[in-house]
Amino acid sequence: MAKATRKQALGRGLSALLKDPSNDVNSVKDKNADKVVGNIIEIALDMIEVNPFQPRTYFNDDALTELAQSISELGIIQPITIRKLSGNRFQLVSGERRYRASKLIGNTTIPAYIRIANDQEMLEMALVENIQRKDLDPIEVAISYQRLIDEIKLTQEQLSVRVGKKRSTITNYLRLLKLDPIIQTGMRDSFISMGHGRALVNIEDTEIQLGIYEIILEQKLSVRQTEQIVKDTKEGKTGKTKAPKEAPILPSFVQDNIKTFNTFFGHKIDIKVSEKGKGKITIPFHSQEDFERIKKLLE
Repeated sequence: MAKATRKQALGRGLSALLKDPSNDVNSVKDKNADKVVGNIIEIALDMIEVNPFQPRTYFNDDALTELAQSISELGIIQPITIRKLSGNRFQLVSGERRYRASKLIGNTTIPAYIRIANDQEMLEMALVENIQRKDLDPIEVAISYQRLIDEIKLTQEQLSVRVGKKRSTITNYLRLLKLDPIIQTGMRDSFISMGHGRALVNIEDTEIQLGIYEIILEQKLSVRQTEQIVKDTKEGKTGKTKAPKEAPILPSFVQDNIKTFNTFFGHKIDIKVSEKGKGKITIPFHSQEDFERIKKLLE
């Protein structure tokens, strides 16, 4: 009991220290830095800014609701990590799902571990920590690798050491970014696996990529079957799974916007236009979950 009381008192003391403008801590050399950096405090959610370097771009609503219910019952088991900015401001390093879920249930504070980091260190910490998570989809991992290469100026060899992955593994993820955005979306939504994506990336023509992608979804093809289609396509073989025939020429107003439609719905949208300019838009779906996802987009 005495130990718990002491911990709470420490948290209150740190909170007061951080709110005092005369004790602003911006580096490890500043006064009272040792009392701030490396400590866990209960901090107001409205004092925390979202991490602009967050590699995760999609947060599943159902998963967030489940996490929020867990937090409501059990509290925050693992504190979030934040960095100290100037003044009484903080920024997330990791833990955005816990941060969002806490706000979802109306919590006003959250336990947080404090660090001090510059922008480059912040980006690297966020990216490397998120790469280690098991719930990132392959495209999020690939984007994180690419950002470490582009923004931290790491070579693939250096990146391999930094994240503890083989260079070949990193190369395989990076190649996924060559896929058409619709196929990337399909991978993020778990319609196809990384194995499917690795097979499709061997097809350079994005229209043929998309044609095979539609076949995978319609016929529920395995990775091995997909690899065979890709092999046959590259060798010029024909059959049931040959690439689709060339589509009729569409008016420019459709051609200029069809990619926007495709990306929005996460599928190749079929648009037909008559000579009089009238047309029809067909939105495919491949499962009940896919149907519900499209329905939400239209609400």
